[in-house]
Amino acid sequence: MPSFRARAALSLAAIVPLGFACRRVNNSLGGALYEIFWSVAAAMAVPRWPAGRIAVCVLAATCALEFLQLWHPPFLEWARSFFAGRTILGSSFDWADFPYYFVGSAAGYWWVRALRRAT
Repeated sequence: MPSFRARAALSLAAIVPLGFACRRVNNSLGGALYEIFWSVAAAMAVPRWPAGRIAVCVLAATCALEFLQLWHPPFLEWARSFFAGRTILGSSFDWADFPYYFVGSAAGYWWVRALRRAT
């Protein structure tokens, strides 16, 4: 049976292309997968943290990043000029993203729990 880290890595490998594909159809829907991605990645980084703590921290960070999109200092604009910067930091604020963040964080919570139970 694969370890938690192996299962998590496989999950991340599946979530990334799915997330980019979803962003082409519905940009906000990709936000839910973004939350799941970061929840699984955080669970790999801090395996002792409970899934609930991870989900809340990921949700708080993502909401903070969304509000950060309202701020346009030169260093953030420079970071956003690159694909990775736009992908992680975002480029435009949208209230419609928040429901997807909450749904994605809840899904990330359940995903991490399921990965942990399977090992």
